[in-house]
Amino acid sequence: AAALIVHDTPGASYGWDVVKNSWAGPQYDLPAKDDPDPRLPVQGWISAETAKQLFANAGLDLAQAYKDASKRGFKPVPLKASWSVDLKSTIAEKSSRNVVGVLPGSSHADEAVLYMAHWDHLGKHPGESGDNIYNGAVDNATGVAGILEIADAFAHQDPKPARSVVFVAVTLEESGLLGSKYYVANPSFPLDKIAAVINLDAMSVAGRARDVTVVGMGSSELEDILKPIAAMQGRTLHAEATPQSGSYFRSDHFNFAKAGVPALYADGGEDLREGGTAAGRAAAEDYGRNRYHAPGDEYDAASW
Repeated sequence: AAALIVHDTPGASYGWDVVKNSWAGPQYDLPAKDDPDPRLPVQGWISAETAKQLFANAGLDLAQAYKDASKRGFKPVPLKASWSVDLKSTIAEKSSRNVVGVLPGSSHADEAVLYMAHWDHLGKHPGESGDNIYNGAVDNATGVAGILEIADAFAHQDPKPARSVVFVAVTLEESGLLGSKYYVANPSFPLDKIAAVINLDAMSVAGRARDVTVVGMGSSELEDILKPIAAMQGRTLHAEATPQSGSYFRSDHFNFAKAGVPALYADGGEDLREGGTAAGRAAAEDYGRNRYHAPGDEYDAASW
């Protein structure tokens, strides 16, 4: 069996260059002993333009095929096409780490609230000319900085929190949420003792906002707790502008949500106090178009 994902730029909210940058070079996976989920022997991506041509060659229309596939009773349609690929692969065993810190609770130390951010990015692409270092300043040095600041605040809080507070910097998010997948299978607290997971991934650096963006709005009961806290800052909760991009399913909280742990993925908001929603969306679109999963995602002292 094989599967090819058709990349659609409007639907994904990022271009083909992001696919190329993210999935070129070495790819990682968990050992079978740690992750027994079945694997496809062949998997990959093709652009929407290539898919349109492939379907046209078979006398089919890709847009109509999308509609047909969404209907009850859909059955696969043969493309009557062949594909020949010759790949030379080398398999090596590597190790990477999730980094976990625990601040014990004062009265319910066996229960936990977990703050999480992924520390990995895309490394270097030696074959590229010019700047080939993928820094990941927004994605996700901002999130790691966030959980460090939160950890420092809790460490100096008096009185101490009743529940234990866990801080997890997970690895290999960019390779398919592998670090969080491993943590969920091997948690430092039993999953039924984790009251909440709060995920910090690609925090906004555009400025103070009047709102809080909740990714996957309506997916977590933790929104009921976040709403009055946001109101204390004069802010409201809003859903992300492009839910069709599937961001809720593309970050580490999702592994916890699948396991039944209350999980929240929220960000800084788009209704900026200077410039409003227009400025916020322009900043988000500029990042997605020019810096997301690209060498340009680096710290900028002038604008941060």
